[in-house]
Amino acid sequence: MITVNHLSKSFRNPDGSVIHVLKDVNCQIEPGEVISVIGPSGTGKSTFLRALNMLEPPTGGEILFEGKNILDKRYRLDLMRRKMGMVFQNFNLFEHMTVLDNVTYAPCRLLKADPAQARKEGMELLRTVGLVEKANVYPSQLSGGQKQRVAIARALAMKPEVILFDEPTSALDPTMVGEVLSVMRQLARQKMTMIIVTHEMKFARDVSTRIFFMNEGVIFEDGTPDQIFNHPIHSATRAFVMQINKLPFDMDGDDFDYPGMLSQMNQFCIKYSIPEKMKAVSYVTDEMVQVILKNFRPLRIVLSHSDMTGETHLAFMVKGLEKSPFELEEPDPLSLSLIQGMSQEIIQEPTTLGFRIKVKI
Repeated sequence: MITVNHLSKSFRNPDGSVIHVLKDVNCQIEPGEVISVIGPSGTGKSTFLRALNMLEPPTGGEILFEGKNILDKRYRLDLMRRKMGMVFQNFNLFEHMTVLDNVTYAPCRLLKADPAQARKEGMELLRTVGLVEKANVYPSQLSGGQKQRVAIARALAMKPEVILFDEPTSALDPTMVGEVLSVMRQLARQKMTMIIVTHEMKFARDVSTRIFFMNEGVIFEDGTPDQIFNHPIHSATRAFVMQINKLPFDMDGDDFDYPGMLSQMNQFCIKYSIPEKMKAVSYVTDEMVQVILKNFRPLRIVLSHSDMTGETHLAFMVKGLEKSPFELEEPDPLSLSLIQGMSQEIIQEPTTLGFRIKVKI
């Protein structure tokens, strides 16, 4: 469907210096593939995506869509864009139109679709994304997640052959990410060709047929999710996918905002797609902080999760302590039993800053 050869993109700064965002990008994309593009910030992921439909015209190379070079000046970009939908970070809905009008506008205007038929199909698309009841409201009355689902329905209304997603969840509150990813998973099951720039590693691993790891303006590694996440070839890929997401807290005294910490922990679980661990995280934190370690301060608490291994840990470090708190004060049996029931493993280990008890959730 899409072939990219030696694609490059440069920007010239006001001082005359040149930034090479894309250097030599090469790939081939087949119908029905779901490709997630991952990598560090500033490596050209969004620029690559926007170049595919000429929102960001490349500096060099070629992009073949259905065998024709879209960089050719004679190529009709409007015809290509009807087949290549785009979902942006910030929704870009028409605020003065209802949800249904947003979905039906392009088919009626560009495809000359019958308005009644377009509205019927638009309602079916809104049903697909779970928003039929919002058909006659305006975007200002929607949450961020609902707006993004409308944007997906709008892209689907043109009956595209491929949809480009530019970090579709990056502008959303963590509580709304799941509803958008659920719709995208549904599209993947329907074999919709999708190219997705994303920072949601678990989603990329679960839904993709291939992963592009971009680094330094090129596709550094191209492989299946298993290869990229479990058997990466390059050290740069390995270092990126091995990144562990962390949420640290330092509890120095009684004035610490404990409810605020639990709320942030819940948002962390939602953001990294582990809501099923939310209850265990809260219970273990409660028993460790309020009961077992109530006499030990200052206390550093770190909630961490690895997208690659799926492991989640809660670490409690008593600063300046050389021995385990369990040796200095016998833990409450009921609290310890509850923690053991909620966890897979409890590890006690000295560190350079103190003594740490790590609970694997």
